[in-house]
Amino acid sequence: MVEISKPAQAYLAELLGKQEGADTAIRIFVSQPGTPYAETCIAYCRPGEEQDDDERVDYPGFSAWFELRSAPFLIDAKVDYQEDKMGGQLTIKAPNSRLPNIDENSPLEDKVNYVLHNEINPGLAAHGGMVTLLEILDGGVAVLQFGGGCQGCAAVDITLKNGVEKTLLAQIPELTAIEDSTDHSVTEHAYY
Repeated sequence: MVEISKPAQAYLAELLGKQEGADTAIRIFVSQPGTPYAETCIAYCRPGEEQDDDERVDYPGFSAWFELRSAPFLIDAKVDYQEDKMGGQLTIKAPNSRLPNIDENSPLEDKVNYVLHNEINPGLAAHGGMVTLLEILDGGVAVLQFGGGCQGCAAVDITLKNGVEKTLLAQIPELTAIEDSTDHSVTEHAYY
């Protein structure tokens, strides 16, 4: 899933060796996966801090826990370490963290985010707007929030019904409804 170069392995083993408790590992995950705000993270992971569905991989001198939820977003990810004048730099490259490989087995949240960020938001950006997924409710209801030029816009109902809702329901059969949780009384950045 994640390729950790030999220099990165040596650096991480040395770094973890300086931590209190010999069992401290690292945990690799993606925060806000599948969105333009995705960040690939490496954090210390003390015994008991790993999640129940994390996968453990042992390397020379240390262990790494990989978050199962982040697995599709970590495909082709690489961790490397390069020495420089200031000591060195650990880099993480995860090309699928923002745009994962989506298929029929992907979680519903990933499918919705993929359509929002690849098909819907580029069109809304022309008016300074965007829409994000807040949550998926039981029964397949996607709760969305509009922002930028869409928040408070007089045409948001048309955008929601004829654009966003129509596109999401057509492309993702597991969805049953779309709800807008945006406070549209705030109109200072509204497009219309």
